[in-house]
Amino acid sequence: MVETICGCKWSLTVYALLANNINRPGEMVRNVEGLTTKVLNECLRKNVEFGIVERIAFNEVPPRVEYVVTPFGKKFIRVLDELEKLQGEIAS
Repeated sequence: MVETICGCKWSLTVYALLANNINRPGEMVRNVEGLTTKVLNECLRKNVEFGIVERIAFNEVPPRVEYVVTPFGKKFIRVLDELEKLQGEIAS
């Protein structure tokens, strides 16, 4: 799971967007240069499969979809943050 998520260079970007309350796919693509809808959808799908984010579909016209970090996802992101700190210590 960690290899798959960390192997996707956009996952950490998606987590940062969600932390900043940017939770709709269209907003995400508009806020990140180089991120395509296809790549974002694949990244989000993997994160939903692993239970890191949850997809919420609203029964509206036009359809609206939002993503939120799950409680498990919050724990997972904290672990990634700690790994990033450790990498910083090693690099120093």
